[in-house]
Amino acid sequence: MKHTIPLTLAEAEPEVASDVAPLMSRLQSGNEPFVLATVVRTISVTAAKAGAKAIVDREGSIVAGWIGGGCVRAAVLKAAKAAFEDGETRLISIQPPELLAERGVEPGEEREGVQFSRNMCPSQGTMDIFIEPVLPRPRLVVFGASPVAVALAQQARSVGFDFTVCAPAEDLAVFPSGIDRNTGFCSDIQSNAETYIVVSTQGRGDLAALEEAIKVPARHLGFVGSRRKLKTLLEKLADKGIAPVELDRIKGPAGLDLGAITPEEIALSILAELMMLRRQNQRRISHPTLDADSSG
Repeated sequence: MKHTIPLTLAEAEPEVASDVAPLMSRLQSGNEPFVLATVVRTISVTAAKAGAKAIVDREGSIVAGWIGGGCVRAAVLKAAKAAFEDGETRLISIQPPELLAERGVEPGEEREGVQFSRNMCPSQGTMDIFIEPVLPRPRLVVFGASPVAVALAQQARSVGFDFTVCAPAEDLAVFPSGIDRNTGFCSDIQSNAETYIVVSTQGRGDLAALEEAIKVPARHLGFVGSRRKLKTLLEKLADKGIAPVELDRIKGPAGLDLGAITPEEIALSILAELMMLRRQNQRRISHPTLDADSSG
């Protein structure tokens, strides 16, 4: 019987091992995050063999493919959950307790890039499984049509960000073709990707833009403008009843202090800040300013 290739994770069936590759392609096209688990080595008796693959969704379910039963499932799902959180690949080695003891390795321990787990199945085999997160490109949403906003649109895609602009209809023509455009300052931003927001209205609807931008779930919300202007705007937003915890999300002036002057330079400083935020877990980079912002 020929299987129908599922269109989304929700439609996928765990037993359809032959449909892993087509489903991966469709998920990537739809910007849906998933983890690909691949068996790269087996020793002794194991249910799955090298080359077996499975797709894990963000809810922690194996939705396509097969890499073995309960003996490996818990370790794979735990590693997949960590991969979703930090975006890193990892190699797990599931081994019988006797072999771990012989090697002097505790379950959960990591050595030379390999994370070890205990196999309690009667087969007592060893399986090495590569865990690979496949995540959508992060999305930068910019409110406003200032020169800095236009420069961000021109530069963002070259450093790995998809781009969406929210601006008055009469201002949208200044942006390059091929980007997502929303008319007006709207908070209805739909994305499966990690989202970053920059308000760059620079005098044209600052308060209205911030009021909408703060409603969007985002990892970072930056404001292009002076500290004095931002302070005034925050006071006005507070008068509108917006909670302090929400106002604390707005960071400004946006961007790293690189001595930027031109719109292009300011855009570069903003993208540099977003890149540090995006990569700080993956590269184990510590940056005092960003760490302080993230802890708030």
